[in-house]
Amino acid sequence: EMEIDMESKSNGIKRYLNKNIIVIIVTAACIYGLALWSIIEPDKTYSYSERRGLKTFPKLSVQTLQSGRFMEEFEKYTLDQFPMRDTMRTFKAVGNYYLFGRKDNNGLYIADGYLSKLEYPLNEASLDYAALCFGEVNRKYLEGKVGAVYGVIVPDKNYFLADKNGYPSMDYDVFYSLMKDKLDFMQLIDVRGLLSYDDYYRTDTHWRQERIVDAAREIADKMGVTLSAEYELKQLAAPFRGVYYGQAALPIATETLYYLENEAIKNSTVTDYETGKTGAVYDMEKAEGNDLYEMFLSGPRSLLVIDNPSADTDKELIIFRDSFGSSIAPLFIEAYSKITLVDIRYISPAYLGRFIEFDGQDVLFLYSTLVLNNSDTIIR
Repeated sequence: EMEIDMESKSNGIKRYLNKNIIVIIVTAACIYGLALWSIIEPDKTYSYSERRGLKTFPKLSVQTLQSGRFMEEFEKYTLDQFPMRDTMRTFKAVGNYYLFGRKDNNGLYIADGYLSKLEYPLNEASLDYAALCFGEVNRKYLEGKVGAVYGVIVPDKNYFLADKNGYPSMDYDVFYSLMKDKLDFMQLIDVRGLLSYDDYYRTDTHWRQERIVDAAREIADKMGVTLSAEYELKQLAAPFRGVYYGQAALPIATETLYYLENEAIKNSTVTDYETGKTGAVYDMEKAEGNDLYEMFLSGPRSLLVIDNPSADTDKELIIFRDSFGSSIAPLFIEAYSKITLVDIRYISPAYLGRFIEFDGQDVLFLYSTLVLNNSDTIIR
């Protein structure tokens, strides 16, 4: 009996050791296998899902070693170049959001089937800075030189989704009231009542062009012009993945990007003052790129001019805008012979006099709450 007991214990120890050996081998294989994989695999320079550049191997020198900057950059490099990084991000996001019940993943949340990013709290200092920048443009270029000056503040998706779904939300009524007081030189046009969350892309920050025709007509009416033309609805074949799609790393369905055309839009030409090139209102090369929304007026541009040769008026419009202006500006084309679009996040207002003759145009400032609440991107 003692011999049987000793043999049983011996077999138990062997099984225990074998199990631990297997665990060690598997763990070592994973660690060294991933390490070898990361060494062999070429470094990636760009993450298409996150729309940002990835860290490359940092510069090694005595100075970077002594300062500790090499190890800081090397840690960021290894995180960015980790094998199957996007897959791991998805596992993490799904676990946090669905398994552990977190209400957001890195500030991104899903409500009513729409992805949105928390924008909280209201930053009045940022509103002050934006108003200061716009006021200086008004004093330098607009006062006594142009026609009427109008303003539109585009609400972000949180206006419709955050508070009612239990997420922190700015007091948008206070936001709009503050901006009205700070921008007393312009007539603000409130389009909030014409919008809802389904007027925006499910995976992106922006509004959908085909859903904002009523808002465009309201703005035009307040500016004293009429938008009466009908539009032909077109769609891109490629699936649209908005800026939040990759950032959230959640299994969200793609969507379709639609755009509107009519004779005025098709016959107009756009001059890009950055490149000196002339093209169409819709950039179909961008429609095959990483961000399909950039097909609207070629994406971020400092200064564009749209010429409408078929206009039956000589009225002109200047729009100071952010990216929301890219998709609504084409809807104004029929009412103006010329539309100048200025994005003072990419060009200093000090240079505007070199390119624009301010003389009797209507002027529209169109900015989203996202930019106004984070206005350090605007150049003074």
